[in-house]
Amino acid sequence: MRVERFEDLDVWKDARRLANLVYDLTKKREFTKDHGLRDQMRRAAVSVMSNIPEGFESRTRAMFVEYLGRSKGSAGELRAQLYLASDQQYLTASEFQRAYELAQSCSRQIGGLIKYLESRPNAPRTGRPKAAP
Repeated sequence: MRVERFEDLDVWKDARRLANLVYDLTKKREFTKDHGLRDQMRRAAVSVMSNIPEGFESRTRAMFVEYLGRSKGSAGELRAQLYLASDQQYLTASEFQRAYELAQSCSRQIGGLIKYLESRPNAPRTGRPKAAP
């Protein structure tokens, strides 16, 4: 099955869930006085979600891989920030675990997509039909 739209990518759907989870968690009272961490966590989560379609819609496979790398990096950044939020007792253990596992899952999926794209340099990147000769 070829993917026609970034919205069809399971990894993007999970990244969207991650971003919404981070927004929900950072609405908690514990984050009201730590705007820096709250905003940075939100930016990282949005970056995980946003770089996938930005790369998907880009001109080349290499650009797609580059944007996926940025997305993966942001997933790592968010995991580090989740530790800090937990250390500061802004998150419960279960909230931390839920967000951490989803961020880690996104990172693994993105890594798998990067490997797939790099291993098939001549395959079509999307399901767009080739132009007629």
